[in-house]
Amino acid sequence: MNGNEFGRLFRMTTYGESHGEAMGCTVSGVPAGVELSEEEIQKDLDRRKPGQSMITTSRGEPDKVSINSGIQDGYTTGTPIGMVIQNKDARSGKYEPFITAPRPSHGDYTYSAKFGTRNWGGGGRSSARETVNWVAAGGVAKQVLEQSDYDIQIKAHVCQIGDVESGPVTFEDMLEHSEENEVRCADPEAAEEMREVADQHQTEGDSIGGAIYFECRGVPSGLGAPRFDSFPSRLGQAMYSIPAVNDFEYGIGREARTTKGSEYTENWEFDEDGHPTPVGNDHGGIQGGITTGQPIYGEVSWHAPVSIPKTQKTVDWETREEKEITVTGRHDPVLPPRAVPVVEAMLACTVLDFMLLGGRINPDRLDDRPGEYNTDYHPSSPQNDPEDADTHAKTVDEE
Repeated sequence: MNGNEFGRLFRMTTYGESHGEAMGCTVSGVPAGVELSEEEIQKDLDRRKPGQSMITTSRGEPDKVSINSGIQDGYTTGTPIGMVIQNKDARSGKYEPFITAPRPSHGDYTYSAKFGTRNWGGGGRSSARETVNWVAAGGVAKQVLEQSDYDIQIKAHVCQIGDVESGPVTFEDMLEHSEENEVRCADPEAAEEMREVADQHQTEGDSIGGAIYFECRGVPSGLGAPRFDSFPSRLGQAMYSIPAVNDFEYGIGREARTTKGSEYTENWEFDEDGHPTPVGNDHGGIQGGITTGQPIYGEVSWHAPVSIPKTQKTVDWETREEKEITVTGRHDPVLPPRAVPVVEAMLACTVLDFMLLGGRINPDRLDDRPGEYNTDYHPSSPQNDPEDADTHAKTVDEE
């Protein structure tokens, strides 16, 4: 099975199934000298984990991350970082009816058709549970960006659930208010209405779709390579990889189809530092597939979750019967509230990969001091510690 890697230099490789023993990922391409905090990674995992509110699945997963390689004394060494998250609350019994009778609009049939078999518990590899790995990798990427010489900030919030849309919010509003409610919407009034919509559909045994707005500030100009490695093409791949995503746009997005060229074009002027900058930012910080230095922004849309308790029809290829089924496991009635940290993670991974590819961050070491070996983050020999005599190696004369 291919397709388990994302990135060129900052590369995430993931493994695990929804009801398997564990989820995990290996992140390669992390520069040495990054002070990596497991606690900071855990904060984002806690934002994604199930069971955090009544509008999320009740599956009780602590999603505790364990870093088992790639760090020494709290700093990255430049070698691959391995992370594991154990599955603690898998209950596969409710999925037995669907082993040979695929759930409508899921990956059950298509996985079986491609591989001739599949891990069926909880959706196996096709489950959105797999995004726990992406959030862990994104937590690493965020810390690299935060400790670099660039002031890059990434934030997202839920901008729509059903027909309820958020009002205009600033980047600062998202930073300050998006985590103040269970919906993760930076508009408090809209958040209340969104919650009511989610509750209503859940009560009816149904679900509803929604959307997330994202924004990234501080990205320098010149990132991205035409054509197939353009910034939007790689970012689109990242966002469309998220389960249940069916639309991605940046800048003014779909509005561009009804916008005249004279309205869409943006003149150039000099900024306060004397550098050319576009007047306006309908392009979403990207022109010609390459970043302009302006904020990168856009939206990602999700269809409604299709694991719902309403009666649906399927066929059992083993018994050759047509069946009526209900999907009665533990499922989210709406996806964007838990997907906010996933969007932020994939945006961070994409930006960092381009920063490394563009030479803005040294791929070998964060301090960008090639050849320097006596660093603050290099381990110290215990032989040089007079209070740790038991660990001293004996010299030739002592022997």
